Amino acid sequence: MRRVVVTGVGVLSSLGTGADFVWNKLISGNSGISAVTKFDTAQFSSKIGGVIPVGKREGEFDPETVFPLKERRRLDSFIVCGTAAADAALADSGWEVKNERDALATGVLMGSGIGGMETLNDNVLILDQSGARRVSPFFIPSLIINMLSGQVSIKHSLRGPNHAVVTACATGTHAIGDAYRMVALGDADVMVAGAAESPVLPIAYAGFCQARALSSRYNDTPQKACRPWDKERDGFIMAEGAGALVLEEYDHAKKRGAKIYAEIIGYGLSGDAYHMTSPRPDGAGAAHAVSQALKSAAVAPEEIEYVNAHGTSTPVGDAAEIQAIKSVFKDHAYKLAMSSTKSATGHALGAAGALEAVFCCKSIQTGVLPPTLNLDDPMDEAVGMNLVAHTAQEKKIKVAMSNSFGFGGTNASLVFRAV
Repeated sequence: MRRVVVTGVGVLSSLGTGADFVWNKLISGNSGISAVTKFDTAQFSSKIGGVIPVGKREGEFDPETVFPLKERRRLDSFIVCGTAAADAALADSGWEVKNERDALATGVLMGSGIGGMETLNDNVLILDQSGARRVSPFFIPSLIINMLSGQVSIKHSLRGPNHAVVTACATGTHAIGDAYRMVALGDADVMVAGAAESPVLPIAYAGFCQARALSSRYNDTPQKACRPWDKERDGFIMAEGAGALVLEEYDHAKKRGAKIYAEIIGYGLSGDAYHMTSPRPDGAGAAHAVSQALKSAAVAPEEIEYVNAHGTSTPVGDAAEIQAIKSVFKDHAYKLAMSSTKSATGHALGAAGALEAVFCCKSIQTGVLPPTLNLDDPMDEAVGMNLVAHTAQEKKIKVAMSNSFGFGGTNASLVFRAV
């Protein structure tokens, strides 16, 4: 197996756009959660969310820099955001396709948990109200999840593997893990990997509110709403987001003098085989993914110094994750640091794991661990653990882990190491 390193990152989140901009906001304890103004939330129990700020100022997302208006009208917003993250990651890496050999050696693996929900919703309404002839001829290609990888491939002339992953809230982590294996096995020398999601929509809120998954207790104080592992947590916060990483074979990166954020050394995945939406209460499925990642990385549990947790702020999910961490790490669970960056960004569903993989790389690069916001009164099972409450911690780390768990009982874990 060949060594695989991260040489570029791109981020769009509720905290802003640009990896360094978002990182500085994150470690400073800022929150991207606010009242939703994109639509009337009167009929929904949850009225808050994490929205990517749009504009032309520093840290804002300008869609015009990605595609002209004519093209954007043919694409769902998750594709536009995901392509922007991929553009940024490639620019950060300094890798450009210059000849056919480069094109064939560079691929894309980007996914989404839900994909073009806005496009689907809009065209169903058009069909119902105006008839079939008014439905856009671009309806299908702007909806399909693999069209994100397709657009990135077309834009950057990447002719290597062109693939997509759809595993609910574990999508981003699976996309990066699968792309890592492609590079390690020689299917490509470079892969752009990640995920995007644009779920701050009425139809999404309707579904998740009916499932009682979203926070509704903190509508008047949005920045306090996402509180992983806190006794007063009451659900997750819907958020937009996109994250992309450039994964590169180590010698390929060294030969061209690329900067290296971290090396990916392990990837584990598993299934709960338990319930459509709830994790196993004992966290056994998640624990198996974590154990498989450690096995893949050939590191002992005691070598993990930081975990970027799934940490969604749901009563059931947070409890199961704590059990999983304790079952794998045992006494070391009280010595490692673990935080949930969703407390600041909200939960970007399929894109979450991609964002959090970037944050793991930045932790290794900078020696700073991002905080878990709003952790005022830890749940009993978490007492005594270092969950990086409220304030970032400075700690030079060598090995970090990122975990994601999704509906359908799908689990994924990645291990990163300093180079």
